[in-house]
Amino acid sequence: MSRWETGDRIPKPEQVAQILTSLGVNGQRYEEIIDLAYGASDSSWVATTLPENRQQLAALLDLEQSATKIIEVSPLLIPGLVQTTDYIRGIMASGLPAGELATRVSIRIGRREALTGHKPVQFVALIGQPALKQVIGSPEVLTEQLRYLLKAGRRANIELRIIRPDIGWNPALEGAFSLIETPSGVAVHLENRKSGLFLHEEADIRIYRQAIEMVRQAALGPEDSARLIADLIGRMERKK
Repeated sequence: MSRWETGDRIPKPEQVAQILTSLGVNGQRYEEIIDLAYGASDSSWVATTLPENRQQLAALLDLEQSATKIIEVSPLLIPGLVQTTDYIRGIMASGLPAGELATRVSIRIGRREALTGHKPVQFVALIGQPALKQVIGSPEVLTEQLRYLLKAGRRANIELRIIRPDIGWNPALEGAFSLIETPSGVAVHLENRKSGLFLHEEADIRIYRQAIEMVRQAALGPEDSARLIADLIGRMERKK
């Protein structure tokens, strides 16, 4: 049992089943844990079903709260950790029941604790310039989001850099991802509309660290990025 807990060995699904039965775990929760046991030896964790997505979200929240550094590459949207409430609602509102929408918004708002808590994580956001102009919710919502982003960038633990659109190809054009460093290891998280993926093998981490360096080279520095955001805010305010 201690070797399972430390990760030195992986329990077989039948062993997990015996433990669950002894603990009186049954029904849907039993099935979810058994499914995880069958995939425990995989080098990556892909979530494609609703239970798996919920479990992966819980794992992501735990990683963010224990992280020492998070680097997020977000070419098309403002990163989740620095989104305003109305911006979040603009993203999530389509097709969700009111109760579920409120829950999801609350969860995402709660993720900000990683940036503002007692031991705030070092956060590096590499944001595509199109994200600054993409209207989510309304022009007013976007303007307020940019103000919030500019304010967040003044915190000592947050570095915001805007990826230049005229620099040519860079790995950000392949899609969003985040690299999360914790005292116990490093993971890369990727997500699309249907599924999520965690990578933790050294070779995968190395590839994404290299991608981050390439994106950094294609991005403005923090001061120039702040000036760009402030300029966009000014333009939007003058249009009112």
